[in-house]
Amino acid sequence: MKLTIRALLGACAVGALSSAAMAETTITVATVNNGDMVRMQGLMDDFYAKHPDIKVEWVTLEENVLRQNVTTDIATGGGQYDVITIGTYEVPIWAKQGWLEGLNDLPADYDIDDLLPAIRGGLTVDGTLYASPFYGESSFVNYRKDLAEKAGITIPDAPTWDDIKAAAAAMTDTEAGIYGICLRGKAGWGENMAFLTSMANSYGARWFDENWVPQFDSPEWKAVLTDYVELLTKYGPPGASNNGYNENLTLSLQGKCAMRMDATVSAGSLTDPAQSEFAEQVGFALAPDMGLGKRANWLWAWSLAIPASSDAKEASKAFINWATNKDYLALVASKEGWRNAPPGTRTSLYANPEYAALPFAKMTIDSINAADPTNPTVKPVPYVGVQFAAIPEFAGLATGVGEIFSAALAGQKTVDEALAEAQALSVAEMTAAGYIK
Repeated sequence: MKLTIRALLGACAVGALSSAAMAETTITVATVNNGDMVRMQGLMDDFYAKHPDIKVEWVTLEENVLRQNVTTDIATGGGQYDVITIGTYEVPIWAKQGWLEGLNDLPADYDIDDLLPAIRGGLTVDGTLYASPFYGESSFVNYRKDLAEKAGITIPDAPTWDDIKAAAAAMTDTEAGIYGICLRGKAGWGENMAFLTSMANSYGARWFDENWVPQFDSPEWKAVLTDYVELLTKYGPPGASNNGYNENLTLSLQGKCAMRMDATVSAGSLTDPAQSEFAEQVGFALAPDMGLGKRANWLWAWSLAIPASSDAKEASKAFINWATNKDYLALVASKEGWRNAPPGTRTSLYANPEYAALPFAKMTIDSINAADPTNPTVKPVPYVGVQFAAIPEFAGLATGVGEIFSAALAGQKTVDEALAEAQALSVAEMTAAGYIK
């Protein structure tokens, strides 16, 4: 047991979480190695000053590894972690399984009503909040304004995919080490398939029809994968099939990506002179469309949750309240400026004049508000979710499809071969799971 002193307390401690009750409590926090999460670990002195009786041990992992480890642990009731970093996909599925602790009893200063409705809704099941958002995001295009000017092009605030193709071609300068576009190529349901599913939405493609029949044999999906492979093969960096969120962000911070489409959460880093010498040259645009009524903008929140198997739930709630409270945003701002405050979770952040004045603030909130998980595609679908389908089978299936598409990007198979393989895999999986009769 981690709560070594609680057993010694008498009945007088019931109903109150005294500092004595919290003594010698150690919690293990599993998180992703994204910049905002790493920054949080550097601010722990503030947490320890407020909670000297709680010790935090960190397990920081790459995105795909984190998902695998956390999923295995919670599904088996392993109890390895007290606080886990999970996304909008897992929360409703895991909550319905009884795997997560409810968070409706967080202190009043947490201010649950300040959470953005779109983000809060994705983390709530039957009126109970099961995860607290650390940051929320959609997706957008970032580009170097100096390179666009040099190439004699203008990237519209609301571009089409044709605009993106033309810009990528015009700004590519391989001799200078400048790549026209950087997109996720690393296999994973939350890596290349998050991007490709969002791209597919804008092309009129979908994962399944109304009867759960996979649609990779459709002309829309062929157009998606053909354009994706062509963009990265012609204008992307070498080894694009190995690049995920972090790799492409690093290339952008180094000025090597003339243009990139990815998560809005990266805007703070891109415009921070301490992280990029091109910070003053960064422009932003909405995720592109094909004129069909849907843009390629997703909706996601990395959130903190407590497994039902944790034996340190009260200490874990204290940590979650600290890490996702409005005071934490102000703490980050006091240390590193408002541009580095975790975005996309709270209405009050976007009402703050200092934050609202940042060049990416309005586009981020507009993109988040425009994403519609209940109506993500041009054609009708039986699932909820923008860059995923909120069914338990999706993570495994989409990771398999992601590996196939990553291999196509690497030149190991043709687009037609990849689509046929993805269709066969998806039909087999959906039939075995009972979705297809």
